[in-house]
Amino acid sequence: MGCCGFDMVSRVNLGSLWIPRRKGLGFVFRVVFGLWFSFVLLKPVAGLRPIRERARSWGDEWLFVRKDENELGPFHAWNITGTYRGAWKFLEPTNSSTKFSDFRKSAGDSVIELVSTPTKISGVHYVQGVIIFHDVFDNEHNVGGAQIRVEGVYIWPFRQLRMVANSGKEGESSQEEDYILSNPYHLLGVFSSQVFQESPRDKIWRRKNSPIYEMEKHCNIEIAAQISRISSTQSDGDHDRYHIEGLMESPAVDDDGDCFSPLLLNATSVNIEVYYNKAVNYTLMVTFVSFLQVLLLIRQMEHSNTQSGAAKVSILMIGQQAIMDAYLCLLHLTAGILVESLFNAFATAAFFKFVVFSIFEMRYLLAVWKASRPMNNGEGWETMRRELSVLYSRFYGVLLGGILVMYEFHKFLRPILLLLYSFWIPQIITNVIRDSRKPLHPHYILGMTITRLAIPLYIFGCPHNFMRIEPDKSWCICLGVFIGLQASILLLQHYLGSRWFIPRQILPEKYSYYRRFDPDTNHATDCVICMTAIDLSQRSSNCMVTPCDHFFHSGCLQRWMDIKMECPTCRRSLPPA
Repeated sequence: MGCCGFDMVSRVNLGSLWIPRRKGLGFVFRVVFGLWFSFVLLKPVAGLRPIRERARSWGDEWLFVRKDENELGPFHAWNITGTYRGAWKFLEPTNSSTKFSDFRKSAGDSVIELVSTPTKISGVHYVQGVIIFHDVFDNEHNVGGAQIRVEGVYIWPFRQLRMVANSGKEGESSQEEDYILSNPYHLLGVFSSQVFQESPRDKIWRRKNSPIYEMEKHCNIEIAAQISRISSTQSDGDHDRYHIEGLMESPAVDDDGDCFSPLLLNATSVNIEVYYNKAVNYTLMVTFVSFLQVLLLIRQMEHSNTQSGAAKVSILMIGQQAIMDAYLCLLHLTAGILVESLFNAFATAAFFKFVVFSIFEMRYLLAVWKASRPMNNGEGWETMRRELSVLYSRFYGVLLGGILVMYEFHKFLRPILLLLYSFWIPQIITNVIRDSRKPLHPHYILGMTITRLAIPLYIFGCPHNFMRIEPDKSWCICLGVFIGLQASILLLQHYLGSRWFIPRQILPEKYSYYRRFDPDTNHATDCVICMTAIDLSQRSSNCMVTPCDHFFHSGCLQRWMDIKMECPTCRRSLPPA
């Protein structure tokens, strides 16, 4: 009844598609079997359930799972290894638990370090890490923060993170420790905290007195969190950034309530590229500031290139600035050695600081010392070498002693920095005692004041500095006003005189080069400086008389005293004009 043997087989019309009934069942079976086979082999994690199927599982009442499968796929294995910075807060206004009443703060900052490694189970990653809570305690020990080591699993198809507290064993190394030791964000944070915030000795004491150790004994700390990826428009750089939002609970070991109220964690991953750029930009700023300081020192050396000009400069002022640059050189070199990936940048900044300190400032220090040192004709090289060794021993003794003082009195670091930034005060006092005229160039005063403020204002004033130090605006204002006041006094001494702010009643008696003399007395009427005659018939400001009764033109003697404070005629020492 039909060709090809289809006459005995009826056809079923499904719209416009005609399918043979017997072969249609085989086709549908093959399609269903192929889908099931590919689903089992290619996507085995679809059957994985990260949340336990029982009511009131810890975190289930807060943590939710998206039901839209389009939101979950495609299942890319997000690598959440990295540093997360954010905040924590109690869900309740205050901590209602009585077991650990030291939790008096209701909110604060937190840093989360995570290391994620794949496991044999597809879609499940093993996670280790550290959660650092800043300003969580407020007790009599003034411990401040807390650090909790955690471990758990991360199920990336469902973007869920589950962790518990892990105290760890002594001497046991982990991937989390290896990551922290190679993470510049963590290393620079540790470096800045030990240098600018707390000493290692204080850190050990705080760790021993922290209530977190008692908490690990009596509490089961559990964390349930959801991972989300920040869109590329909000992300800086090429790498993906992630956001963690979760809940931290603490059921007691003896099931007697909670150790503390539930904590809400919110943290966003730190973009290492941006962090690198901040550190490199800082080193470029330090390099540029050092270059400007070299130019200012050269300008000042030209201004005081004579023996008389160099003798007016305070050796304590130059030595104090040299010690500051030596400290900065050591700090940048230590930071470069600690963070290997940023060694080139920090080593460059340290090298320029070393050039400023060891070449220019030490050379100027020797010039000032030589100018202020009395010349004895009978002394030999051994005497000069002995005095020079005393100068160097004092300088490096103060340098090393300052390091010990700052280590012992680390809590008073800001007052010590104010003391270091009082380097203009010795010059102000020297000007008043010696009644010096214009020892420093105004460009040197202004330039050094501004460039010296660049580094401390960045460290303690920039709200987004890479050293993770909270800005202290009041201290920065205090430092700026303090050093600005010193510079203002120096500039006024330059233009108004070195003793302009001291009442005349308490000033010592000063020799007057315009003193009266007897016109009938025979005096030489020629100025030995310009070899021209001096008109003594009329007493005017054009003539100056030295204590040894030698007459000179005013302009000639003033220019001479800028070079040598000796009488051009008899080589007797001259008092300041």
